[in-house]
Amino acid sequence: MDDPLAWATRDADIAYSCPGFDIVTETVELPNGTETDFDYVDEPAAVVVLALTPDDRVVVIEEWREAVGRVNRGLPAGTVEPDDDDLATAARRELEEETGYVADEFDHITTVEPLNGLANSVHHHFVARGCRPAGEQRLDDDESIRVETTTRDELLDGLAAGDLRDGRSALCLLYHERFADD
Repeated sequence: MDDPLAWATRDADIAYSCPGFDIVTETVELPNGTETDFDYVDEPAAVVVLALTPDDRVVVIEEWREAVGRVNRGLPAGTVEPDDDDLATAARRELEEETGYVADEFDHITTVEPLNGLANSVHHHFVARGCRPAGEQRLDDDESIRVETTTRDELLDGLAAGDLRDGRSALCLLYHERFADD
């Protein structure tokens, strides 16, 4: 890269690996010539789904989040798997696995790097329309998820009150409210 702000990576090793992510340690040279270490979380891309029913309710999940020690309310989301044909396939799979809902239509609304100072995470946000229950959840071994529906206004009120704290969900909801055509 020719940008004068760019760092040059001299060496990289996985310092720690676990299911879902790795911690990478790099030796980098800064633009001023200083050599230092930089650690970051290396994880696969993820999808986030704002799932709307035909009567314009939002499918939401409540899931235990051990890192913060509480139940977290938010939108269905999950990792893009190597065998997913495309991002919409991943969004469709995650919605169905976590909620038991299927959708008639998936539209990509934005892609963001939510923690690019700490991680190489990339989140692809979708809106799914025509969502309806179609079966049972197929949860991963480390997931415990409750499913319900609510209105967009109730979600926005929860965000304003500090009750909707999941950053992926907040961004997806706000992005859709600000930029969506529907």
